[in-house]
Amino acid sequence: MTQTSENSVLLEVRGLIKRFDDKPVLNGVDLVLPEGQIKMVMGPSGCGKSTLLRCINRLIDPCAGQVIFRGEDVTRADTDVRLLRQRIGFVFQHFALYRHLSALDNVTLGLRKLRGMSRADAVDKAMAELARMNMAEHAAKYPSQLSGGQKQRVAIARALAMDPAVLFFDEPTSALDPLMSREIVGVIDQLCADNVTMLCVTHDVDLARAIEGNVVFLDEGMVRAEGGANALFEDHDDPRIRAFFSRDRRS
Repeated sequence: MTQTSENSVLLEVRGLIKRFDDKPVLNGVDLVLPEGQIKMVMGPSGCGKSTLLRCINRLIDPCAGQVIFRGEDVTRADTDVRLLRQRIGFVFQHFALYRHLSALDNVTLGLRKLRGMSRADAVDKAMAELARMNMAEHAAKYPSQLSGGQKQRVAIARALAMDPAVLFFDEPTSALDPLMSREIVGVIDQLCADNVTMLCVTHDVDLARAIEGNVVFLDEGMVRAEGGANALFEDHDDPRIRAFFSRDRRS
């Protein structure tokens, strides 16, 4: 995906702080995400990557700081959280599909319950997104009948069906084997080509290298560095960052 400086800012995180039982997890995170771009959030386990996503879409409430979404502070107490979550598509680490529903019904559920669409219109919309993910022929299958990569595609179709302004990924390849991981890299790359705005938490260096987006390195609850993948992975001045990615290459 071609990055441009002319894109308007969709999302801005300012000084975000989150503590659990007085233990700081996010310690003043700043982040800017322009429209039509992707940012990859990387860092060691426990550095606050997933907590950051959950604070932004208000699955959990931050202790301090602001999240500015299309010019609106969505950390305010009067924020319509339900509407906010419709505007932020969330693809969870372990897919979070309903086991008792088919792939099609997993995608139509939000359209019918949250958007108020008729069954017929929801099916049309869902089938279009499943086709986009090359999953139309599997629409009648249940999650237990799908591979990990297929479940991930259904989860992405479900998120896209709501026409979100931005798509969040929480470790999109961590539950997949290497072959399926490469398939999902291809899916995300295609979404980049379609100018879908994305914020992706990942430990997957191959994914970060394959996608033309900035990498935000989070450590001890703070943004330590941001830049292109190669600049961070190969020759960064910070020894902690060099050590992290050197360890990743050895694993």
